[in-house]
Amino acid sequence: MGEAPTISTHVLDTELGEPARGVLVDLYRVLGAVEARVGGGSTDDDGRIRRVLDGELEPGTYRITFILDGPFFRQASMTFVVDDASRSYHVPLLMSPYSLASYRGS
Repeated sequence: MGEAPTISTHVLDTELGEPARGVLVDLYRVLGAVEARVGGGSTDDDGRIRRVLDGELEPGTYRITFILDGPFFRQASMTFVVDDASRSYHVPLLMSPYSLASYRGS
């Protein structure tokens, strides 16, 4: 049996063309006006956190926040919906000093 579904991330520094190591990440479950922290961590040497979520994945709205140390962007947050808790979700971030991008990964 495989691992339980989760939320993961991968941060890439497109200016340097390499993984972004040591980026702090927080994950929140959004319930109306209330947000509860449900995970987080720091990216590894490959720029990844393979399991950002502490605990079981549930359908609902989540917000992932990246704490950045750039000359312009200091933080990036994305809110997304988990509609199928039987599969994992991957939320990557591509960053450079003056640009950010994300997409729904697999």
